[in-house]
Amino acid sequence: METLHSTPSLRDQQVASNSLSRFTAALPSKQTHQVQLRLQASEEAIAVPRKALELLRVILASMAQGQEVSLVVAEEQVSTQQAADLLHVSRPHLVKLLEAKALPFVKVGSHRRVRVADVLAYQAQQLAHRQHHLQLLAQQAQDLQLGYD
Repeated sequence: METLHSTPSLRDQQVASNSLSRFTAALPSKQTHQVQLRLQASEEAIAVPRKALELLRVILASMAQGQEVSLVVAEEQVSTQQAADLLHVSRPHLVKLLEAKALPFVKVGSHRRVRVADVLAYQAQQLAHRQHHLQLLAQQAQDLQLGYD
């Protein structure tokens, strides 16, 4: 799996923080599908998809907050340990999820491999499920006038 990891230094955080608002303000409208970039080191203009600039904005925001940034291709297959790390669960728990068919996987020899896209979809599904049940609990608390206004 080709993954890029970067933990920003304090200097990186400051540079990202200073450039984030200017970068966001300079982003073109959503109707624009590509942008021409010109780096100071070169006079050549480079066409870049708008989506790539949106990703760069998210990276800058995360770096400004001192968060580690990882970039992973969604179609990549990862080991059970890597998938467990993405979900913030133990590897044995992830293996139980795989055996219960909560997540699709393939076997390569005796090793299980999981697509990053499937892990992220499962994570989004679990988040939606949690939020739905939290809303139900909040509604029940209001209906029963439990004082959680």
